[in-house]
Amino acid sequence: MEKMERNRLFRDAKEWILEAGKEIRNKMSDPFEVDTKSNPNDLVTTMDRNTEKYFVDRIKTKYPDHLLLSEEGFGDDVRSLDGTVWIIDPIDGTMNFVQQKRNFAISIGIYHHGIGEIGLIYNVMEDVLYHAIRGEGAYKNGERLPHLKSGAVLEESVIGLNHFWLCENRLVEEKAMQKLVKTARGTRTYGSAALEFAFVAEGVLEGYITMSLSPWDIAAGVILVDEVGGISTDIDGNQLNLVEKSSVFTSHPSIHRRIIEDFIQKGRK
Repeated sequence: MEKMERNRLFRDAKEWILEAGKEIRNKMSDPFEVDTKSNPNDLVTTMDRNTEKYFVDRIKTKYPDHLLLSEEGFGDDVRSLDGTVWIIDPIDGTMNFVQQKRNFAISIGIYHHGIGEIGLIYNVMEDVLYHAIRGEGAYKNGERLPHLKSGAVLEESVIGLNHFWLCENRLVEEKAMQKLVKTARGTRTYGSAALEFAFVAEGVLEGYITMSLSPWDIAAGVILVDEVGGISTDIDGNQLNLVEKSSVFTSHPSIHRRIIEDFIQKGRK
C-alpha cells in the first residue's frame, strides 16, 4: 500500500473512531437493549449494532471496493485478506460496557493483501486512542510508545490471563497455568482483548494469553504490538489466521518462548 493512501485511510479511520466514541459517551445514559448470542455471557447491545452500522455506512460510501469483517453481521463474507479489509469490533468488552460503563474499546484493524497497515484501539470512556501505522511505530494519544526493551523476565512480569485458564479446560492442564500464575509477578484480566493488546504494546502488561478470540478482537492489537517489537501467535507459537477464531498469545519477545515451552506445551492435553 502506498504511503499516501495509508495516511488517507488513517485520517478517516481516526476521525470515525473518535466520532463513534463520542456518540457512545453521549448516549451512555440512554436505555438500550441487551441480547445474548452464543451463551448468556456473550452479550450484544443496540449500541454495538448501531456503532458497527455507523462504520459500515462511512466505509462503504467512501471506499466501496474495501471489504469489512465485523462482529455484528453488517460486514461482508470475508474468507481471506485479499484486497483491503477493515476488521472492526464496535464495542470490545460488551460485558464491561453493560455492567461497568467503562473498560471497553472500539477496535479497527486495516489490512491490505494480508499485511496489517493500520491499527486503532479507542478506550472510549478514558478518551485514550492507541494507534499504529506500519513502519511508523505505535502511539498513545499521539505520544510514541517506546520499543519493548530486551531482557524482560517472567518473574518480574504481569500477564493478562482470563480466570478460565485456572479451571478445567480443553486446551492446557490447569495445573500448568496455575504454575505460570505462581511464577509471574502478577496476573490481571480486563475483559477487553483490544485493551489488553494495547496494554502489552504500552508495556503495562508483558503478555496476554486467551483461549479463543475472533479476528475483530485482535486485528488492531496485533499491529500495535508488532510496531513495538512484540510477538503475537496462537498458544503453540504458530502464526495467527486473521479470518478464523483461535487461541492467542501476545507478549514481550523475551518471555514468549519460555511461556510456550515451560508452561503451555508441558501442559497441553
